Amino acid sequence: MAKNYAATAKSIVEAIGGFSNIEALTHCMTRLRFVVKHTNQVDTAALKAIDGVMGVVHNERQCQVIIGNNVALAYAEVLKLGQPGGTGPAAGPEKKSRITLRGIGAGILDALIGTMSPLIPAIIGGSMVKLLAMILDMAGVFDKGSYTLAILNVMGDGAFFFLPIMVAASAAVKFKTNLSLAIAIAGVLVHPAFIDLMAKAAQGQPVEFAYIPVTAVKYTYTVIPALCMTWILSYIEKGIDRITPAVTKNFLKPMLIVLVATPIAIVIIGPLGIWIGSGISAVVYTVHSYLGWLSVAIMGGLWPLLVMTGMHRVFTPTIIQTIAETGREGMVMPSEIGSNLSLGGSSLAVAFRTKNRELRQTALAAAASAIIAGISEPALYGVAVRLKRPLIACLISGFICGAVAGIGGLASHSMAAPGLFTSVQFFDPAHPMSMVWVVGVMILAVVVSFITTLILGFDDLPQSEPPAVSGNAPRAEPEVSALKGQTS
Repeated sequence: MAKNYAATAKSIVEAIGGFSNIEALTHCMTRLRFVVKHTNQVDTAALKAIDGVMGVVHNERQCQVIIGNNVALAYAEVLKLGQPGGTGPAAGPEKKSRITLRGIGAGILDALIGTMSPLIPAIIGGSMVKLLAMILDMAGVFDKGSYTLAILNVMGDGAFFFLPIMVAASAAVKFKTNLSLAIAIAGVLVHPAFIDLMAKAAQGQPVEFAYIPVTAVKYTYTVIPALCMTWILSYIEKGIDRITPAVTKNFLKPMLIVLVATPIAIVIIGPLGIWIGSGISAVVYTVHSYLGWLSVAIMGGLWPLLVMTGMHRVFTPTIIQTIAETGREGMVMPSEIGSNLSLGGSSLAVAFRTKNRELRQTALAAAASAIIAGISEPALYGVAVRLKRPLIACLISGFICGAVAGIGGLASHSMAAPGLFTSVQFFDPAHPMSMVWVVGVMILAVVVSFITTLILGFDDLPQSEPPAVSGNAPRAEPEVSALKGQTS
């Protein structure tokens, strides 16, 4: 990432078409995610040419600008320049998008990503605290039943238990609806009295609201119900705003919204969301149960491609809910170990072989990011995709290492990006050999990807500037080495 974030942010906004062409803006771990009004006003070539931009991914009206580890700094600089929908080049009348299956899928993916990305730090923090409590308990640092351990577990569990409220708050921002009303309605789902009612319903006691049966559902630790509820709330709020007189809006409008939205949430949307979430989880882990280690291997081989398209975020709700309910996730997260470290190992091979000083520095920085912190997108976009054949090496290595991780039965207690610093999340105190498997997979990923990249080779990039010479000697032409298995 360029050091001058202000200049980079300004160039990005200009290439996007100005703030008048930006409908919404969020960011995840490595990407600025713009929702644009007019895709034809986005200058993709100019975006890719900006110093500090590693790549650009388009998905319907969403334009993802890959920045890397310092994306939060770039995001802050963009917000300093203005707000989405603000001043900028004239955009003209906004065109309505046609409803297509692809558009619906892109909208669902955008809703999931836009809602879940801001929550990931809290989820990671909570799960790592729970893991710390587990390790301290197993190590006997505190007595069994210690209040310190109890408080640590509560600290770690808070983000999961109140996940519906967090999802509702984040979704309210995404869907541009009232934040406090979304939180209040989600709060009903985790209210102790409502939890007691659901427990009675689960035991067979009929629970009704206005003579309508209420399905027994446990909403704590869930994602989809609150997300769907807030989306519906955004339409309910607009509808009630139209029918309430101006003089009564301060009290009648919020009252009607709560009275309409909450019953819909607990009678229809909540159970439907639970069934959808359970269905997705069932499909994913049924595949895992049938294919076993092979499913982890396939996921490891495909993971870089999923990251390139942004489809990897589809698994976020499933991972969160699985860890919240069972304490571990054994398919998606273990596959990421080999994938992330393979991108790091491949970048090391590029740094070892290239004669381009700038590419070497980029590759070394990307390798450190992927191996140490588990943030693989600098390696993916800055090296692998850029040079093509190293990406193939990473896919091969990711498949092999995913198979080993699956055979070793590795599972994660957190959803932090797998890397050297976060490898502790795969440690199972009840099975000390789990750390041996983790270390083995990490070493294997770096070694296999490094060797495979050297075997497949890559076309080296020319120096951006020819080397300086003294006297009247002719200037040397930039050297281009075709690295195909060996240095020329």
